[in-house]
Amino acid sequence: MQPFFSTDDVHPKAAFRRWREMVCERLVPVALQTDDAGHFRGKLEVTDIGGVPISHFAHTSLRTEATADMVRRNGRHSRVYAILRLSGNASYQQGDQEAKTRPGDLVVLNARPAVCMTEPSSSLVLDLPRERLETVLGPSRLFSAVTVGADLASATLASTYFRDLVRLGDRLAPDAAARMASIGIDLIVASLAERLAQDVPRSTHGTVTVQRAMAYIEANLSDQTFDPPQLAAAVGVSLRRLQELFHERGRHISDYIWERRLELAAKRLTDPACAHLPIGMLAYGSGFASQAHFARRFKERHGLTPTEFRLASRQNTPDARPRGRPARIPGLD
Repeated sequence: MQPFFSTDDVHPKAAFRRWREMVCERLVPVALQTDDAGHFRGKLEVTDIGGVPISHFAHTSLRTEATADMVRRNGRHSRVYAILRLSGNASYQQGDQEAKTRPGDLVVLNARPAVCMTEPSSSLVLDLPRERLETVLGPSRLFSAVTVGADLASATLASTYFRDLVRLGDRLAPDAAARMASIGIDLIVASLAERLAQDVPRSTHGTVTVQRAMAYIEANLSDQTFDPPQLAAAVGVSLRRLQELFHERGRHISDYIWERRLELAAKRLTDPACAHLPIGMLAYGSGFASQAHFARRFKERHGLTPTEFRLASRQNTPDARPRGRPARIPGLD
């Protein structure tokens, strides 16, 4: 990660003021308070891996608040912020929901008023597209400020994965970094889905089971052997029951898996970081066992061959986000 700011070279009497100026002027408008400004210490490192801005915050005790006006001024309503607690304890409050986190826990906040209280601690903050999570989990208000504890294997896997990804990110080629970041987001989605399933009443259990299944599908799209029986086993229901739940929502499991694979392939065909990859490699990486099968399904879906689709998209390729830009966090830590 790249150093962004540190109070190590700042006089202790000015350390908290400089930290507050850095956060409020260069990152996001928030109100910061500390019980002992004279002994405040803080460090911020940043990186961008595969288009996902990641910030590493380490600081002494701090209270952070984002009011409704501050959130409006920030204007980043299309983002959510996943916080992986590395050390120390913290609590977060958004609306009527409160989350308390310890090392290894995960919490996601959306762009709403929030209050955060942290002990001396460190964390990774991931700046994520809200739509990516809501596609599987529903509106972000359903999963914001919900503690995903380290006792869940999926949460521990997500936390460990991103620690390693940050450590090795600068050794990844752009296309590999994009794939690895996407896998990490899928792990976070799967962790949230598993956590939400613990609290729902039986009347909504079917919906949550389908959400968990969709999250598991996202995490396994590139596996060419992945099929509905494996999916049913992974979410803990019979294949017949899972098929019934998908049918109740107007879907077939196999069709949904192929749709998601085609969407993944289309995304990679338009990604400049994947422009050098052969069509066959993209097909296999999107879960297709043969290039011919991929080409046939892709043309049926899009009306173009994969090659034609790639060529047509090149004129509209968006600029990549500059590497090393910090995640802009709305009153987090």
